[in-house]
Amino acid sequence: MQLDHAWIEAHIPHHGSMCLLDAVVSWDSEQIVCRASSHRDLAHPLRAHGRLGAACAIEYAAQAMAVHGALLADPNDRPQAGMLTGMRNVALAVARLDRLADDLRCEAWRLSGDAGMILYRFEVSAGTQLVATGRATVILDASTALATALGTPPGP
Repeated sequence: MQLDHAWIEAHIPHHGSMCLLDAVVSWDSEQIVCRASSHRDLAHPLRAHGRLGAACAIEYAAQAMAVHGALLADPNDRPQAGMLTGMRNVALAVARLDRLADDLRCEAWRLSGDAGMILYRFEVSAGTQLVATGRATVILDASTALATALGTPPGP
């Protein structure tokens, strides 16, 4: 099975130009490595004021986490919508992503988790240049969590 952009787009909520990853390089139950080249696209959907800031690396890492979740999920189950709810120890080593010539390498390691929440550590790099690191908390089945928080019944 080829885990390319088309496969990724079919398995995560991000579509069109917001699906930022090109391919899954490797993965297992504890980690994933993805590759992306979209940071060099002049029509990148997250560009603002003619630039793509380094904080956008968090979105690349979050999409790698979403792909990891899709790969670990039972293919017969409805995919759970995850929500990034917390970031810790985020460090940005560059100011801009759009000036990086090399493809981005987006790595995420599952540190702990259960059916409702997962904690990941992530690292984004370009060639030998470290771009961003940190930890992220992801709440699973975000539609149910949001409905509960708002006091409304979850949608279909």
